[in-house]
Amino acid sequence: MTARLNPYLMFNGDAREALEFYRSVLGGELVINTFGDVGTPDAGIKDKVMHGQLTAADGNTLMGSDCPPGMEIQQGNSMTVSLSGDTSDGLREIWEKLTDGATITMPLEKQMWGDEFGQLIDRYGVPWMVNIAQPQ
Repeated sequence: MTARLNPYLMFNGDAREALEFYRSVLGGELVINTFGDVGTPDAGIKDKVMHGQLTAADGNTLMGSDCPPGMEIQQGNSMTVSLSGDTSDGLREIWEKLTDGATITMPLEKQMWGDEFGQLIDRYGVPWMVNIAQPQ
């Protein structure tokens, strides 16, 4: 079996909305399990996302959940979701969709290393980097 490294994002009550947004950006299949699905009787969280998994059309996987009671989300700058490749049209389309409601911290443009690169923080507070490799 091959190991895979996948981003897992925590949200403060809006995981379903965020994961559905990412599905609209990346495409693919989204499976969501709520706390109620696994038998949590607490009415306050039964409809919240216990685990969501988006398997994009290109095979990439993004997972996430709502922060359960007793845990705290600490937003920070120590983690970024990075998308990179040489499919310029596809990555530009993803970039454009991610910019909806986002704060662009570095516009997607040609960089000194020759690739197109941009950074943003999406409407859910998640930082993203997009790098479009250029032919050598």
